[in-house]
Amino acid sequence: MNDYLTAFGNWLESLGEDHGVNPWILGPLYFTSKVIFVTCLAWTVKNLRKKKPVTKSLMCAGAGFSIPYLYIIIFGHDISIWVYVFIVCFILFGVFNAWRQLSKASRQPDVQ
Repeated sequence: MNDYLTAFGNWLESLGEDHGVNPWILGPLYFTSKVIFVTCLAWTVKNLRKKKPVTKSLMCAGAGFSIPYLYIIIFGHDISIWVYVFIVCFILFGVFNAWRQLSKASRQPDVQ
């Protein structure tokens, strides 16, 4: 089992060297961005229910969601076009999913 993990780690590092994206930076960026995204969405729902402006919280959620993808776009090189298509599709899916969740949450009464 240890040999498989070592081989997997070596493979990830070789991908990072080939494409200019460090997997040991991308991984924490990815997981951190999801925490930021979910926190900002909760902030947005709270503001929606209190009838406060949601622009700032939505902008923070969008920035948090896109951090790892921006890292790939800015620092990556020799990356296949399908990766960029996947990134665009993933971002569009995230926007749609966030919109759906927010519209559902804004219709629910505030429970305290």
